[in-house]
Amino acid sequence: MGQQQLLLIVLGVIIVGIAIVVGLNVFTTSSLNANNDAIISDLTNLTAMAQQFYKKPTSMGGGGNTFTGWTIPGSYSQNANGWYQATVAAQSVTLVGRGKNVNNAGDTLEVTMVIGPSAITSTVTNVND
Repeated sequence: MGQQQLLLIVLGVIIVGIAIVVGLNVFTTSSLNANNDAIISDLTNLTAMAQQFYKKPTSMGGGGNTFTGWTIPGSYSQNANGWYQATVAAQSVTLVGRGKNVNNAGDTLEVTMVIGPSAITSTVTNVND
């Protein structure tokens, strides 16, 4: 009976160890996916702000059909999700967002959105720091 109990204890420890490892992997994956979604959401909000600026008349503080003069609001240049940069031209804005979370391969998410007066294109890549 003593050997059987010892075997059950060892088996229980192994099962608990496996469950912990699987749980950590699921948490890490979920955390990375949440950060990726947050970066894309932040860039989408910035895109809307840039297009509003473009379409708003200059008399109301907008660009008057140009992106010239638009900047990322200070609260958006860096937040808990990542860092954001904008390159502004007269008829386009290129937004680059880089996440703060790093995956197991040492890569971080980088999303590039190019905003025009009526079109948006985006590219998602993993960048190794």
